[in-house]
Amino acid sequence: MPFGGRMTIKTIHELESLLSEPTQGVIETLGKLEGDILVLGAGGKMGPTLTKMAKRASDLAGVDRRVMAASRFSSEKDRSELENAGVEIVRCDFMDQAQLDSLPDAPNVVFMVGMKFGTSGAQGLTWAVNAFLPGLIARKYRDSRIVAFSSGNVYEFVPVDSGGSTETDAPGPVGEYAMSVLGRERVFEHFSGVYGTPVSIIRLNYAVELRYGVLVDVARKVWEGEPISVGHGYFNAVWQTDANAMALQAFGQAASPPFVLNVAGPECLSVRKVAEEFGEMMGRKPVIEGTEAPDALLSNGNLGYKLYGKPNVSARQMMEWIAEWIMSDGESIGKPTHFETRDGRY
Repeated sequence: MPFGGRMTIKTIHELESLLSEPTQGVIETLGKLEGDILVLGAGGKMGPTLTKMAKRASDLAGVDRRVMAASRFSSEKDRSELENAGVEIVRCDFMDQAQLDSLPDAPNVVFMVGMKFGTSGAQGLTWAVNAFLPGLIARKYRDSRIVAFSSGNVYEFVPVDSGGSTETDAPGPVGEYAMSVLGRERVFEHFSGVYGTPVSIIRLNYAVELRYGVLVDVARKVWEGEPISVGHGYFNAVWQTDANAMALQAFGQAASPPFVLNVAGPECLSVRKVAEEFGEMMGRKPVIEGTEAPDALLSNGNLGYKLYGKPNVSARQMMEWIAEWIMSDGESIGKPTHFETRDGRY
């Protein structure tokens, strides 16, 4: 048992089973949903577990539907595990028009394609993926229901004690990545109006599991004795299972104009305090650098809690699992979040 006496996650299989376990709300939502589900960008960090959750929830709801996963699938492991879970695989380079045209029809689409890291130096590709591609998808799936992933990066920085940006706040993106993500939203908004396509936009801030996320980045720095910058000193974190569940339940709120939802953890977490807590768990003294700015990129997730309930996994539980995982030499995806960034350059 880990520090808090709760369940232990020892293997990748146990982790991915937990990350794809549907809540009762997801089972009920997908039980009412008519037709097949197609997940575009299903090979990313969240895509495989969200897709498997959709399949598991559909089966538990007694709905006979195709759940399809479209991606280039650079990871054969993800592809084979999705197939073993009963998900249909569609290989696609979304920037190839012929491959895009050959995608199967589906009345329910989850759009998860995006580019963040590597944006600096590849601004043209970033805008093409994040803002041009959504227009092609919105036209192709004009008669579908779409859940489109966005990011809390579309908001401006807010005071730490503000409670975070809400869905009705005006966007204030910093940097080209954040601007291109707002472009994605605006393109879906435009075509939703033109075609009457029901859309839900998911502003995620930010998903965490044991192999990646802000909490993982801080924990690894503590464990390895690396300096931890606290200049951007506060953040939100939501367990990936909870994020997957909220996104799939948002099919039920899809509308024209689009329904916008923040998916974020309820705690405003301090980088400094999180590092100190990891230090206590791991028996290491964190190396802290800098001073906290009075504002940060923070989202208010209360609307999602009212609709679907609060996340089931607390920040403390995430930290306990992560600390144990890292001290046991658990696998890492190896994609740092660059949580320290304040200028929007990724």
